[in-house]
This record gives sequence, C-alpha cells and structure tokens, in this order.
Amino acid sequence: MWTKENRQRYNRDKLRYPSDLTDEEWSEVETLVPPAKRGGRKREVDVREILNGIMYVLSTGCQWRYIPKDLPPRSTVNGYLQRWDYDGTLGKIHYALYQKCREQVDREASPTACVIDSQSVKSAEKGGPTSIPKGMMRERKSVARSGISWSIPRAC
Repeated sequence: MWTKENRQRYNRDKLRYPSDLTDEEWSEVETLVPPAKRGGRKREVDVREILNGIMYVLSTGCQWRYIPKDLPPRSTVNGYLQRWDYDGTLGKIHYALYQKCREQVDREASPTACVIDSQSVKSAEKGGPTSIPKGMMRERKSVARSGISWSIPRAC
C-alpha cells in the first residue's frame, strides 16, 4: 500500500539511475556475490557497479552496446552475468530475495501448495510433440546427407 512511509522508502530519485541498487538492497545481495578468484590480479571492478549494469540492461531492455559510459564496460557486465548464471549465483540471489519477500508478508519461506488451472491440465492431457510416436512423424531430411555438393552450381 502506498503510504507516506512506503513512498519515501521506494523513492529512487536520488539514485543515478532508477535501476541502481540502494544501500539497503546492496547489503542484502553483497554476501551472496562470490569473492574474487584466488591468485592472479586483484579484482579491479566494483561488483556493485556490475550489478547496477546488469539491472540497467534488464530494467530498460537496452542493447548491451548502449550501456552508459559511467557503468563498467559491456563486455565486463555481460561476462559477469554469464558467469553468475553458469555458477548459480543468480539463482542463489533470486532464492534468497524470494524467501525474504515471503517472510515479510508473514508466509513460510517455501510455499507448500501450488495452483493448476484447467487450461494447463487440458494441454497436458492432449500431449505435445513428445507424446507422438516417432513412426507417425515425417522424417527430416538432412541437407548434409542429401549428396548435393554446395560447390557445384545449381541449375534453376
């Protein structure tokens, strides 16, 4: 509910970009970000700025090359996004924030029930492509197996 307290709490006017993390948001996520790898050079980028860059792209939907110059380079932001997706860091962050949101509204951290609508049940009963036997499907012909060489010009 938008009360005066909530409006002040969620006001993002003082941030550089509305997608930037506030200090409170950063304190929630900071411990979930993995430390720099051992050995080699020290990490030169600010991890908070990396997250700000990721949040900027996700919230604006802009292309990677249009990330503002005051954020880390697009290759760095994209590299961290891919690495954190691969190693499960993004999933851990999502799950921790999800649990916290549920606890704030006085619910158990993990839901114990789910809702299935009638449309989902109908589509599961009919079955999709996986329920059709392979003998009933047309065979796909591979271009590579067709014996036609691409170096020979085709007659139209």
